[in-house]
Amino acid sequence: MEATKLEPLFNLQELEAKLNGNGRARANGLTGWDILSVDQFDRDKLAYIFGRAEEMREMVERVHGVDLLKGRVLACLFYEPSTRTSASFIAAMERLGGSVIPITQGVQFSSVSKGETLADTIRTLEQYADVIVLRHPEIGSARMAAEAAGVPVINAGDGPGEHPTQALLDLFTIKEEMGRIDGLKVAMVGDLRFGRTVHSLTKLLLHFDVSLRFVSPEILRMPLKIMNEVRDKGLDARETHDVADVIENADVLYVTRVQKERFSDLDQYNEVKDQYIITPDLMRQAKEKMVVMHPLPRVGEISPEVDADPRAAYFRQVQNGMYIRMALLAAVLGKA
Repeated sequence: MEATKLEPLFNLQELEAKLNGNGRARANGLTGWDILSVDQFDRDKLAYIFGRAEEMREMVERVHGVDLLKGRVLACLFYEPSTRTSASFIAAMERLGGSVIPITQGVQFSSVSKGETLADTIRTLEQYADVIVLRHPEIGSARMAAEAAGVPVINAGDGPGEHPTQALLDLFTIKEEMGRIDGLKVAMVGDLRFGRTVHSLTKLLLHFDVSLRFVSPEILRMPLKIMNEVRDKGLDARETHDVADVIENADVLYVTRVQKERFSDLDQYNEVKDQYIITPDLMRQAKEKMVVMHPLPRVGEISPEVDADPRAAYFRQVQNGMYIRMALLAAVLGKA
């Protein structure tokens, strides 16, 4: 009796060819890009990156890593503390076969402490690296770095400005969890004034037909500039001080911490830091099909008891960050 020929469950060569994209990176205009702002992305580019991220997830789940970026080097330059973002970029590069120069601790002991400018630091690192990821406390620092660099620069957060890769992973998580973006009611809760994650996510959501609810204390309201952009798009958007006003109808509850490091007056911080806490009791008022998200770290604004709720997606959100950053690194290095 002739043996039945079994088809392989997974073809690594086929996936690597798929990840190489057959020129799709060039067609989507991403090769050599600096990733500085969510303003660079429209719906087509979002769909493209999300498709690549799904392929990266498939690859990681099946074979853990490939050599797509073998020989390429990432310089991770973080002037502010970071756990998730720095680890996510490092993991993303290593999953793709590249290597990393991690400058994520002790920047104060580097040449910066000797008075070296950001531009000179960037020009130095580009001698070693093919792409630079930068986190810096000043708005506009990523753009300044990109102007100095001859290699792609990716903004990993510039003070209270933007955090584009976080916004991309947030939007990807919404799509993955809810199956769609159009038609959703998205509520953002907490520090909307200094929260760069909500600034960037709101800008991305302007490409979709969504309803927006902004929940914050008066002193932490969403900046007027962003509210004007929302209104100019004609989206249904409202502000409130009470999370109870939005919890029953929200499809997405995006919670942020009140950032102590952004306050010069600690009395003001202590006044608002515990104003919103998501608890199991509050979640009983929410829809059965919805999602709770948080960019992390949290400092009490989501009760640990909520972690067991299947609607709590913040750790799945973290994992999605690696896939999005893998897709971006491959894209800007011409391997998407």
